[in-house]
Parts: sequence; C-alpha cells; structure tokens
Amino acid sequence: MSRQYSGFFIVLEGLDGAGKTSIAYRLIDEFRSMGYEAIYTYEPYDSEYVKALKSKYGSFRDAYLDALTYAADRLIHYRGVIKPVLERGGIVVCDRYYYSSVAYQSAQGAEPEWVLTINKYAPDPDVAIYLDVEPEIGLRRRRGLGTRFPEYEKLDFLIKVREYYLWMVERGLLRFVDANRVFEDVYRDVYGYVMGVFRRRFS
Repeated sequence: MSRQYSGFFIVLEGLDGAGKTSIAYRLIDEFRSMGYEAIYTYEPYDSEYVKALKSKYGSFRDAYLDALTYAADRLIHYRGVIKPVLERGGIVVCDRYYYSSVAYQSAQGAEPEWVLTINKYAPDPDVAIYLDVEPEIGLRRRRGLGTRFPEYEKLDFLIKVREYYLWMVERGLLRFVDANRVFEDVYRDVYGYVMGVFRRRFS
C-alpha cells in the first residue's frame, strides 16, 4: 500500500541478534538531534489479538492463523501508534513489520504471496532494511537473553526464516545489509542508506 503521510517511516528487519534494536535507537538519536520528533516501536505490537493467540489458541496454532493474527495486530499498531506520528511529520523507526510475517510464517508453512496479500493494507515504509546475520551468529549473540517467542529460536527454523528474508531481498522488497560484521560498520551502512533516501524525500 502506498504512502499516505508527511513523515518518514523506517523498518528494520532480521533475525534476533542482527542488531535491529541498537541501530533503531541510534537512528532515533540522530533524527532527534536534527530537531525531528522520532519514536521507536516494534512488532508484534502485542494487542489483544496476539495475547489471545498465545494464551487461548496454542493447541491449534498454525502458520495461517498466526499470519492473520499478526496482520490484524499490525493494523492496530499502524493506526494507533505509527500513523499519528507520520501525519505530524515525525520519524518512526519500527523493529519488524509485515516482512517478519512473510519470513516467519512462510517458514512455518504459509504461502509467502498469501502473507503479502493479507498485509496489503499495511502501508509500505519509506525505507525497509534487512540486517542479514547467520542464524548461528544471531543465536550466539542472544545467548542468555530473554525472548517473547521462544518457539522461533531453533536453528533449523531460523535457517528457513533467513531464506525467506533473502527471497524478499531478491524481489526488491528489502535492502540488504550484512550484519555479521562489527556494529559500527553495520550502522554506517544503514545510516548512509537511510539518510540518502531521507534527503531525496525531503529535498
């Protein structure tokens, strides 16, 4: 879905351990130092839909039910949190968006094109970056840290998730950045790309 706002919407994607959150907060600091309203947010937004999915429907969860639930949660998140900031001309940096549903629910068995279709009413961001990290490295970086979705923290599953992220890169839906490197190198590439798009958008 095309852009319908005056702000700037950035999405960071990737496996846990890719550095999404650290990069998001640093980008926010950069934009705030430039005088912009800038917020960090993330998905799943954890609305009542996701809470119900996890607490009531665990016995018959599948890829399609998960994808539909996250799509509903996403619209609540966009309309209630993201859209108001964008309409004020602010900056939103979102840690995961509909690309995560494509990657994770397709790895569970859903058809990726179908997942894209049910998310067609989620407006496209101005920038969507995929931080690529080898699953083994991501798991090692996350060792000892908590997660809201432990069912997704299995190596064979994450290998499939990465394949679908790369599928989206090949389709031009995501910008690839190698996140196996040290943080400063990764951030430099992300910042350079984001600011290039930002300047063209507001020039």
